Amino acid sequence: MISSCSLRTQETADKLADKLEFEGPRYYLSELYLTPPETLRDILMMQEKHFESILVVGHNPQVTEVVNMLTEEHVSKIPTVGVIAINFDIDEWSELIEAKGEIDFFIYPKQFKYYMPKQIRATLALN
Repeated sequence: MISSCSLRTQETADKLADKLEFEGPRYYLSELYLTPPETLRDILMMQEKHFESILVVGHNPQVTEVVNMLTEEHVSKIPTVGVIAINFDIDEWSELIEAKGEIDFFIYPKQFKYYMPKQIRATLALN
């Protein structure tokens, strides 16, 4: 897991890691705060090849721009607490310089209010 070093982002990353029961390394980097998207891509490219996946918790517009840089698709904006997964056909993270991934899924909070049964929504509103 790679996260921005801002307090709110670290808290989000830690809560997410706890919910996912993630036990891998967590890195909190100042380089992910208010930097160009190329910096995030370069950080990803430096990761060890034995990591099969990397979870990034960061800021916009940087994260959205990196998604658009690393895929053929266009995402206008990843909203707060949005999650996007990209699959790459690569053997090493350094190959991201030329690789284009494919978006596996893109979920965000507003999707759920439309699919949530009214009874569940009413119960959540009471809590």
